[in-house]
Amino acid sequence: MLTNYYYTTLSKQHQAAYYALLEGLNSLSPSFYVPRLEGQELFDIWFLLRLDHPELFWSSGIRYKYYEDSGNVEVLAEYLFDKKKIKEHQKALSSRVEKLSRAAADMSEAEKVKYIHDFICQNVYYDKLKKQYSHEIIGPLGQGVGVCEGIAKSVKILCDALNIWCTVAISEANPEKGIKYRHAWNVVKVGGKYYHLDATFDNSLGRGSGEAAQQNVITADDIRYDYYLLSDKKIFSDHEPVIWKMPACDDGDSFYYKQKKLSFTTLEDVRKRSAQAVKKGKTLTFHWRGDHLTRNRLKEIVSIIEEEANAKDKHARVQVNILQAVIRVSFSEALSDMQLVEEEANEGEML
Repeated sequence: MLTNYYYTTLSKQHQAAYYALLEGLNSLSPSFYVPRLEGQELFDIWFLLRLDHPELFWSSGIRYKYYEDSGNVEVLAEYLFDKKKIKEHQKALSSRVEKLSRAAADMSEAEKVKYIHDFICQNVYYDKLKKQYSHEIIGPLGQGVGVCEGIAKSVKILCDALNIWCTVAISEANPEKGIKYRHAWNVVKVGGKYYHLDATFDNSLGRGSGEAAQQNVITADDIRYDYYLLSDKKIFSDHEPVIWKMPACDDGDSFYYKQKKLSFTTLEDVRKRSAQAVKKGKTLTFHWRGDHLTRNRLKEIVSIIEEEANAKDKHARVQVNILQAVIRVSFSEALSDMQLVEEEANEGEML
């Protein structure tokens, strides 16, 4: 299933330009003609085309020439690699996607989405150097590194291969809030309903927890689901509004922690599950939805967790994602005192 979401939002005139760009880029032509549009319109269509078609990883930019009295514009395409290298990367990436999708072919719809999310969280590292290829699928799927744009495109192409409806959402920067760059994540359709899925944010949180994460080895227990199958209300508690409209994500009851009965509403829930976790020597990750997670409420929760740890001669390390009200707790005899760490997911960068 290839989800051409952005194509469906365009006018007939813009759709014609979209397909002309698609044909030109697929043919690897250095230049080709598309129906005449203004420069910003043309650039926006090229940008949206590459969100619908992440397989166009080689298209790094476009320039254009206008001709008087012509109904067309000449597009001068810019490519990341020469034609021979593009063909080599195409073959390798096609094989990679086919192998990954084959392993999940018999899974249910929900299992496939989780499989893709978990693959990203365990196998892709955030590219702090922000190389150009990290904005495309060749980064995460070919090199194991990426920024939010490349990660979201990789989720999209794997969803396409597994017949899952998926598109890439884009939010604008907000310098006043310290958000310097655009951010990308996905909207997926599961069970007939739309949800937000931000694998970049979950990836960064998972790599900041546990001994294995410190060694860059991410186990299943390290994976976070703070941004997995969220409603509009939950995602936009710490994401900027989208630039291009997305389908409404109205279901607020299918996020991971609630489905796994790890969304607590009372302090007694926290005490009971903390006692179980410290006794078994397990890490506990849970969502708080009893009320708003204020500083005072967090202090109460942390106090209860530390009480249960002390009862077993241990101390707690508490990590908290305040805006999503997710708390992760590990217990250790090696700690000299309780530790509280406020987490911040990594937004990544887009050009």
